Order: sequence, then C-alpha cells, then structure tokens
Amino acid sequence: MLIGAGVALAAPASALAADSAKVTIANASGGLNMVMTELMKQVRYLESFGLAPEIMGVADGSRILGGIVSGSIDVSMMSGFGQVLPAIERGADLKILAGGSLRPTTAMYTGKPNVQSLKDLEGKVVGTGSIGALVYQLTVLLLRKYNVDIAKVRFVNIGSSADIIKAVSAGTVDAGLGATALDADRFHIRPISHGNMTIELADYTYQGAWASTRKIATEREALVKCLAAYAKLYRFVQSPQAKDAFIKARRAVFPNETDRDHELEWDFIQTYKPFAVNLAVGPDRIRYMQQVNIDFQVQKTLMPYARVADMSLAAEALKLLG
Repeated sequence: MLIGAGVALAAPASALAADSAKVTIANASGGLNMVMTELMKQVRYLESFGLAPEIMGVADGSRILGGIVSGSIDVSMMSGFGQVLPAIERGADLKILAGGSLRPTTAMYTGKPNVQSLKDLEGKVVGTGSIGALVYQLTVLLLRKYNVDIAKVRFVNIGSSADIIKAVSAGTVDAGLGATALDADRFHIRPISHGNMTIELADYTYQGAWASTRKIATEREALVKCLAAYAKLYRFVQSPQAKDAFIKARRAVFPNETDRDHELEWDFIQTYKPFAVNLAVGPDRIRYMQQVNIDFQVQKTLMPYARVADMSLAAEALKLLG
C-alpha cells in the first residue's frame, strides 16, 4: 500500500468471503473518480465477482506507476496512461488493459471579461499543473488546436484542477482548466468558447486500466474479474436508473456541495457517456496518445499496439458479463 497516497476504501472484512481474492487498485483521485469509487462500494460489483478489493485514490500518477512496477499495486482501473507509454518504451513491463473514461471530463474557464476566445489567451496567464502533467498537456493540446501561439502564453503551475479553478475565480490567473460539469456561476467564472475538452479533445483517452505483465501472468483471473466489475459499473452509471445511487454516492463524497452540483455531474455523464462500457481501447486511440507524447517530447518512437496493449483480458471480462 502507498503510505500517504490516498485513502483506502475497502469493503469490511466481515462482509467478504474467506476465499475472496484480494486485489489492490490505485485510481487517480479526481472528484468524479472518488464518486465512482463510492458508487462501487455501494453496488459491490467487485465483491460479486469474488474479490476482496482495496481501492486507493492517488493524486500523483507517478506514484501509481511506481506501485505497479514494484508490485505493491495490482492494477489501476481509472487513471491516465500517458506516462505508461514512455515507461514501456524505456523497458517497463506494463500493458494497457482497457479504457476507463474515453474522453476528458474537463473544460477551460475564465473570470476575465477580455477573454472571450482561446485566442485571447495570448499574452495572458493560464493556470496548469506542472509541465508534462495531464492538466498541462490537455491545456496545451486545446490551445494548439485553435492556433494559439503557446510561446505567448505564460503557464503557471497551480496544481490540481480544483486549485486552478480557485485561482481563476480569484482572478490570479486569466484562465484554467476545471471539470466540464462545474457550476461556473458559483465561482463567478464562465466557460470559454470552444473550451469544452470533452468535445474538442474527444480522441484523447483520459483514463484507462493498466497493470504489469507480471500481474497479468500471475493474477490474470482477478484482473479479468476487476475489468468485468468496472464494465458493469460503467454500464450502470450511464443508465437512467443509476441516478439515485449516483447522487447518493456524490453526496457522501461531497457533503457540502449543492444539489445543483450533484445534478450537473449526473447530467454530464448522461449527456456525454464517457465511460468505456465495452472496455476496449483500439489501435487508433493508442496511436493518438503516443503521438501526443512524441509531440511533447516525452516519447521517442511510435510503438506497435501489441507492445503496449493487451485487450484479451477485457474480452474475457465481457464474456463474464454475458
């Protein structure tokens, strides 16, 4: 377990069968992921497949990578895998197993009246994460798409998207990334035209499932069951009948947020249906992610699909679901 990496959310030991297979899952600790973890606890899909899960929310993707490489983590089911690809290029024995959120769940916001378009950000200050981090990468990709001269933008490392939105709201930066489902009025900010990354960067695979080849070889059955449980969760949460359970989970995670906040995120999921209900991440998406890495100079070559991905476990998981 990663000490200090996040809060472990596991089913009570008394509720688990003695012969349940223990599995340690590390997911990115974004707000929607935290809600999905709480929802998974409620519906107990992992337990229904005979697993005894420990799910950790981890803010730093490099810590997930380190845990999977070391073997202290079995699998990540919902985290960005952009950093996995260059690690594989450098010789790490890792494989992408499935998709999670197939689209970014983020958008660009501003509180400044003189920022009406992305092009207006030239000469302005934009809050991001550290250079090379997911938030930075998404921001730059969006700006490049609309021919913004990146050299004329001053990027400031604020941290997480939640911290960036606070800085946008306070006016300390001119723009920055936040959740697409954000209640912008509450922060006295507004989305920028063409800034919805869920639409504008739809080819960018935001999150996926990945593990080490060692775990695939030794814990294949458990990993297949994990994938089946998450596919079932994705199908459930993107169906209308999940609303009450989703709102209940979100209230448990964010008790101080408003009913409007909860409804906005529910509406986002129903509108965009971002989750990979059939799990697969095809060659085109993997090629796109590799090309992004090459453009950002964190990866040197375009690797064959078979070297970086193994969708056979996802296929077995779908068979479990019938």
